[in-house]
Amino acid sequence: MPDTWEALEHDCKNCRECSLWETRTNVVFGVGNRNAEVLFIGEGPGANEDAQGVPFVGRAGHLLDDMLEIIGLKRDDVYIANIVKCRPPENRDPLGVEQDACIGYLRRQVALLRPKIIVCLGRIAAMRIIKPDFKITREHGQWFEKNGYQMMAVYHPAALLRDPRRRPESFEDFKALQQKINELCEHTHAVS
Repeated sequence: MPDTWEALEHDCKNCRECSLWETRTNVVFGVGNRNAEVLFIGEGPGANEDAQGVPFVGRAGHLLDDMLEIIGLKRDDVYIANIVKCRPPENRDPLGVEQDACIGYLRRQVALLRPKIIVCLGRIAAMRIIKPDFKITREHGQWFEKNGYQMMAVYHPAALLRDPRRRPESFEDFKALQQKINELCEHTHAVS
């Protein structure tokens, strides 16, 4: 098992564990600070991400950047990854078999990163990382402790683009995240 970022990224970029490798342009490994105390996890790459090999670079990514900025953070302060590293066709939700094939890469990223806080971006990530019956409309912004990590889920930025009425709730979730960062993190400082 690779014990360095470089070895893990090499393994991930050569992965053929599920059929998604056949249609990918790029493996979307992750981006950000490899010493980050805060990890954001999405479900999988979309078209822009597949083209560039970087997570959250389309409209949803710009919104995520704006939300981070509201609490005084930049991408360089956090790490951003996805459950699946290759784009599902037509941006459909990643299938269970695809998540199962790819989750080991994310687990190894978490082991290398050792974050204090994990933020799931959207329902799919929350159901895989926090609990299988996670209800995003009811449980977004709530803190869960699991395996020694503080975890929270927020609405996926793409969902906020589709339904801007949820933005005030997301703003409150990010303020709660800011508070938790300032409480737990030694190197990351979230300021408004």
